[in-house]
Amino acid sequence: MSSTLRFNDALLIADRAFRPFQCVAWAPQPGSGELNISVIDRTRLLGRTKLSASTYSDAEQLASVLQQSRAALSEQGYTLEPWSMPA
Repeated sequence: MSSTLRFNDALLIADRAFRPFQCVAWAPQPGSGELNISVIDRTRLLGRTKLSASTYSDAEQLASVLQQSRAALSEQGYTLEPWSMPA
């Protein structure tokens, strides 16, 4: 069963998913429902993901996208801290 997440909850979860790197998130246009997430290492961009409101508000979909993004960073040689989707 899938749970509905609030915008701020999704941001906190995404931030924790990419530690030790910094996760910067923003909505390109207020009310667009889209969320952009960039993962950076001080000043270097490591990865970027766009999430629709339907993705970031659904815990299962958000977990899947974050796991895929983490895997892509790992394949590029970046080491992330262990992470799992909060219950």
